[in-house]
Amino acid sequence: MWWVLWVLAVLLALFCCLDVWYFLRAAVVILRAWFQPPVWDITAEQILSGRVTSHDIDMCHMNNARYLRECDFARFSLYTRNGVFKALRALGASMVVGATTIRYRRALCIGEGYELRSRIVTWDDKAFFLEQRFVSTKDGLVCAVMYCKQSVIRSSPDKIMQHLCKRKVECPEFPEDLQHWVNFISASSQALRAESGLEEKNK
Repeated sequence: MWWVLWVLAVLLALFCCLDVWYFLRAAVVILRAWFQPPVWDITAEQILSGRVTSHDIDMCHMNNARYLRECDFARFSLYTRNGVFKALRALGASMVVGATTIRYRRALCIGEGYELRSRIVTWDDKAFFLEQRFVSTKDGLVCAVMYCKQSVIRSSPDKIMQHLCKRKVECPEFPEDLQHWVNFISASSQALRAESGLEEKNK
């Protein structure tokens, strides 16, 4: 009987210290994507279907933070199927989210189905830039759209693309709205560096 108490104590500690459901969901998403057909076009749009449940809501519509959480899982699936995760392992690299911006256009209500459409739009020498859209299955309206800057650590997007495609790949042009956001990130970074005195130290 003691081992039952020990297991319960371990589970209680895990749920107190970690977001266990997040890690379980991430594992399921990656495992499912692993057994789906690979996507050879790295810029191709991939779709995950979802439905707003009682765990997602505040005031009967999807909580703002849940959109970002769902985008995490969609990117895990995207990178598994298009080979980016495999390339990262081969190159000894990793990725972190450098910035995100999201625009909410209409609330997704409890019970409403949606498609989360994710794609890599373009990249520069340090990061991939993705667009992720929440599209209602009820009427096809884009309810929210997010841009994500996925920074590459210990490698570069160009090296990842060359590893996947076995050749030099030209990056697509930045759409005008995405370029405005990238300019904002750059201006914000410069202002914060100046505020903290980093620019003076680097001179």
